[in-house]
Amino acid sequence: MVAMTFAMPVALCPAMADAWGGRTAAGWLYSAMSFGSLFTTIFSGWTSKISRHGAAVVIAAAVWAVAIVFLGFSRSLPVAVFCLAVAGAADSVSGVFRSTIWNETIPSDLRGRLAGVEMISYISGPLLGNARAGWIASMSSNALSVISGGFICFIGVLLCIPLLPAFWAYRAERRPAAVEAHAG
Repeated sequence: MVAMTFAMPVALCPAMADAWGGRTAAGWLYSAMSFGSLFTTIFSGWTSKISRHGAAVVIAAAVWAVAIVFLGFSRSLPVAVFCLAVAGAADSVSGVFRSTIWNETIPSDLRGRLAGVEMISYISGPLLGNARAGWIASMSSNALSVISGGFICFIGVLLCIPLLPAFWAYRAERRPAAVEAHAG
């Protein structure tokens, strides 16, 4: 929620694209996060070796924030697309570990109700973030909106470590070797 609310830059893609070539640039900017996510999905085998899922989520959100800060400083379309692809990859990594934590910790009798809460987060975070980005850009500039959002996101993510120590320390449940061998 912190990452999407403070550092979602999609609303600014048309304005950024205008400076870098118009419609073609807009297409690249809008799809760049999906490229990063696809890349992460294709090469996601390494995620099964990570046991500190809470830390992985926090680190991925911090990478998202840094990528967004660099997006704000980018002065060319290829650099901007790369920054957004890194952000998309980080968001995908975060999603993998958030889903795993969800599946390992939420009791069956609470899943429906908590899925509703989770859906509110997934829907409202990016929309609020886009509104924030547009509002700040309207008072300053696209660059300042993106950079400040990424910076605030980074600080917010780091604050999650002391404020949510159990989440930061969360480790995956280890399956018995026989189950793991059968799953592999």
